[in-house]
Formats: sequence, structure tokens, C-alpha cells
Amino acid sequence: MWFADVFSHSVFRKKMSLKSERRGIHVDQSELLCKKGCGYYGNPAWQGFCSKCWREEYHKARQKQIQEDWELAERLQREEEEAFASSQSSQGAQSLTFSKFEEKKTNEKTRKVTTVKKFFSASSRVGSKKEIQEAKAPSPSINRQTSIETDRVSKEFIEFLKTFHKTGQEIYKQTKLFLEGMHYKRDLSIEEQSECAQDFYHNVAERMQTRGKVPPERVEKIMDQIEKYIMTRLYKYVFCPETTDDEKKDLAIQKRIRALRWVTPQMLCVPVNEDIPEVSDMVVKAITDIIEMDSKRVPRDKLACITKCSKHIFNAIKITKNEPASADDFLPTLIYIVLKGNPPRLQSNIQYITRFCNPSRLMTGEDGYYFTNLCCAVAFIEKLDAQSLNLSQEDFDRYMSGQTSPRKQEAESWSPDACLGVKQMYKNLDLLSQLNERQERIMNEAKKLEKDLIDWTDGIAREVQDIVEKYPLEIKPPNQPLAAIDSENVENDKLPPPLQPQVYAG
Repeated sequence: MWFADVFSHSVFRKKMSLKSERRGIHVDQSELLCKKGCGYYGNPAWQGFCSKCWREEYHKARQKQIQEDWELAERLQREEEEAFASSQSSQGAQSLTFSKFEEKKTNEKTRKVTTVKKFFSASSRVGSKKEIQEAKAPSPSINRQTSIETDRVSKEFIEFLKTFHKTGQEIYKQTKLFLEGMHYKRDLSIEEQSECAQDFYHNVAERMQTRGKVPPERVEKIMDQIEKYIMTRLYKYVFCPETTDDEKKDLAIQKRIRALRWVTPQMLCVPVNEDIPEVSDMVVKAITDIIEMDSKRVPRDKLACITKCSKHIFNAIKITKNEPASADDFLPTLIYIVLKGNPPRLQSNIQYITRFCNPSRLMTGEDGYYFTNLCCAVAFIEKLDAQSLNLSQEDFDRYMSGQTSPRKQEAESWSPDACLGVKQMYKNLDLLSQLNERQERIMNEAKKLEKDLIDWTDGIAREVQDIVEKYPLEIKPPNQPLAAIDSENVENDKLPPPLQPQVYAG
């Protein structure tokens, strides 16, 4: 099978080679498996453990913390009781008001200790029927008007269980009790709610195998229907809750992918030729599938989107290379698809699948393998640097800041069968790059002209100042007008008399 070839060809190494021939992005196969060596797939959300080993480690640490907190609570209670008894003996006779206060305080302490015990108790079982009956407030999940999808899933679940008769009735009863119990546990952390769901999956599957003697293949189908039913009803309460930083992580990875929009398939050594129409279609379908993951409610449906995306990637590689694809080719291409698609709420979807998916799906099989690779791809994107892409640090910083972008493919080198939309996109990117360069040149020239004008103005001002200092300005009184001169020299005037008109008689 081609899936077996994926494992047989996987010789991943988690470092980039800077030699002339780069083999692309490599991750050692052992890093995909549980670091405890059980043979199942691990997960970064479980600190490299598989679901089973993580639960064991988590319960050990949790039980230790529970024991420490319980001892602390008992010690504080003893100290409070001793202080209260000492105060009571010193005061002697107590009034009726103080007696009521004492009774109220004792009840408050008892309730407080019970709450602490309940909070720190291991959530390894679903709330009992007695606990649910003691609750006075009805569940809003029952009273509220169910959505069309929830109503449809509920009907499908009931119709599915009818074929199992008594076993189906027991499963439906346990499922309803679990949903009721989850309503009263919404104040707990999302990790504790996840533990409740994982415990429920484990208990129901084990009960069907041991008591009901249900075959394993039918158990898997029943568990899929149970997961679909409960997670459709719990989706809006447990997907990206406000008490977590999932939304913050979503924005961070989205911003990171946008900053890496310039990364080309050649930098990642992606063995996919999008000039081939079939390959281009496969790439588009893979991007569509990974984006569609966010529209699903059930973890299994989200995993199915990842699996479909991965199969399209393998087909694209196979068509390009004309040979079966290997795992060495898959991970770089998956990274490229994630960068190109920038799936919405990527981290929230990964966390949701990790917390509430049937653990057997994440530990083995195609779904587990593809999901583990997706987690590796996201981790690589978060830590991607210049060395990973075989670039200099200067070029990497320029590309990340948006100052420039790698040179795109020239229009003359395109194949006649190439997609017109892709060619137009690259043409527009080239035009934007040229406009950016022209704008930078204009800004530089404008700054230079401004500096020249300032320097010229300062130079003229200095020259004027030097001339003024070298040739100081002397202000002399104005010359007397001619009329005044004649009036002063009337007596001493030696000018000839003015000509008199003569009359000529003739």
C-alpha cells in the first residue's frame, strides 16, 4: 500500500543542509512517535507523549498535586478549628447570636472543604445519577431550542443505537448522563473538561468490549457516533473557550504566516510543479480542505479534512515526480500548503482535536499520522529562520520586513498551459514590487532634494552675512535739492541773465 511506502521511505532529519544539494525539510521519524517508546504517535500538545502515556504522566502529576493540596486544606482547617475553639473557651457563655454565627461558620467550613475535595478529586468517572438528581437548576442544554444540526445529529444517534437494542439503550443513558455532568463542569478548566471527555471515551469503549462483548470494529463505529453526538452539542462551549489563550495563538500564527507569504516552493524544496494543470488542481483542493477544517464541529470530521488534504498532496507529488511520493516530500509540501492557505483558527482547531477527539484516532492510522505531521508543520513555521530556507540573514530580514521579495518567474518562461490566474498573480506581484522600488527611489530623491534646498538656503545666508560683515553699510545724509541750492546762491549768482523774447518788426 502507498501508505506503507510513506513509512518505509521516512528518513527525516530535523535540520537544514546548507550544501549545494538540499534535501529539503526533514524530521526524524522517531520524533513523530511517543517519546516513551510505546510505538504510538506523539503530539506537541502532550509534550511528545501519545494520548495513553500522557494520561498516565498527567494523572501521576495531578494526583501528587491533589494530595499536596488536600493536606494543605486539612492543615488549614485544623488551624482554623483550633483558633476557633480557643476563642470560644475564652469568651465563656455565648449569646444566641454568636451561636447562630458559629453554626453558620461551621456549615461554611464544611461546604468549603467539600468543595475543595470535589475540585481536587480525580475526574476519572462521569457524574453519578444521584449527583445529577440533587442539582436543582435544570440544564440549559435541555431547555434551549436546539439548532437544526444538533437536532439532526440527535435523531441520527438514536436511530443508530436502535440496532443495538439493550446495549444501545445503555449507551444512550450513559451519554445523556455525561452531557448533564459536563454542564455542571463548565466552570472547570478546559484541560479538566478534556479529561472528563477522554475518561468517558475510555470507559464506554472498555465497557462495550468487556461486558457487551462488542467486536472491536463495531466499537470503533459506535465511538465515532458517540463523539459526533456529544461534541456537536458541546462544540460552542469547548471550542476556543475564553479561559484559554487559543485565540491569542491563532492571531500569532496567522500573523506569522502572513509575514512568510514570500516563501517560494523552491525555498522549501517542494517537489510540486504547479504548471501542470492536474497538479495545480490538487494544490487548490488541498488548500480548500485545510481551510474547510474550521467549518466542522466534530473532531473526527476535522481530522477527515486533514486526511483529504494530505492525500491531495501525495497525489500532486506523484503526478509531478511520476513515482510514488515519500514522506520526505510530504512534510515540505504540507508546510507550503499551510503557508499558502493560512487556515483560519489553526491553533484552536489543533487544540480542539487534541482535547476532545477519540484518542485511538490520534495514536494510530492515517489520521494520526497526518495530524502529527500537521503539528510538526505548524511548529516548523513558528521557528522558521534564514538557515531553514538556505538564505542569508540579511535577505531573510528584508523579506520579512516587506522591503523586497524574491524575484518571481519571468512571463516568457511560463508554459503555454499554465494557469492564467497564476500568471496574472505573479505579474501583479512584479508590478507591486516595481512600484515599491520606484516609491523608495522617489522618497530617497525627495529627501535628498529637501536636504539640498536646506543646504543652499544656509549657504546663501552665510554668504550674505559675510558680505555684510566685510562691507558694512554706511548711511549718509541725502543731497540737497537743486531748488534749494539756487535759492541760497541768488545773490552770488554769476549766471547770465535769462534770454528775453525779442519782437522782430519787418
